[in-house]
Amino acid sequence: GGMYLTDDEAAAARVRHLATQAREPAVHYEHRDIGFNYRLSNLLAAMGNAQLRRLDGMIARRRVRREAYARIVEDVPGVEVFQRDGDEQDNCWLTALVVDPELAGTDAAALSTALTAAGIESRPLWKPMHLQPVFAGIPAEVTGASERLFRTGLTLPSGSALSEEECARIDATLRAALAAHEIAPPLTEAAT
Repeated sequence: GGMYLTDDEAAAARVRHLATQAREPAVHYEHRDIGFNYRLSNLLAAMGNAQLRRLDGMIARRRVRREAYARIVEDVPGVEVFQRDGDEQDNCWLTALVVDPELAGTDAAALSTALTAAGIESRPLWKPMHLQPVFAGIPAEVTGASERLFRTGLTLPSGSALSEEECARIDATLRAALAAHEIAPPLTEAAT
C-alpha cells in the first residue's frame, strides 16, 4: 500500500482519476485510461496518517539494517549492496545484494539457499516485466540489465520491526554463507 503526497493540483487530479477506476463523467461506463480501485477508506487513511508520525524512525531502522549488510559485504569481492550510494532520500524499503558469481565464488541462488536453510527469507530481485507470462509475446526493448539483476540480485530481510536477535542471526548466517564460498586471492609473484 502507499500514499501519494503532492502540492501539484494537476498531478493530484490525475492520481485521483486513476485511483477511482479512471471513469469518465458519462452516463455509461467509459474509460480513456486504464484505472484502478486504489482509494483508501477513511479508516485506512486515518491509519496512514498515524503511521506518518513513525515514518522517520522506521526509515532510520531500515537504514541501519542496510548499513549492517554493507559492512558484512564490504570486503567480499563481487558482492555489494544494490543502489546504496547516491540517494540520501532513499526510504530503504528493500535492501538487496548484487552478486557477481565470477568474483564472489558464489551466486545469489546459493546465498538464498543458505539463508532459507536457516529459516531466513530472501528473494531474487524482481522478475523483469517482459519475462512475466502475462506479457508473453509483447514486444520489448531490452538491454540485458534487468535480466542480469534478476539473476544476480538477492533481497534480504529489511523490515523496521526486526529485533536485534533476528538481525544478529541473519548477519551470522550471511557471513557464514559468504565465507563458505570465499575465493582465495590470487597468488602474487612474491608469494610463488
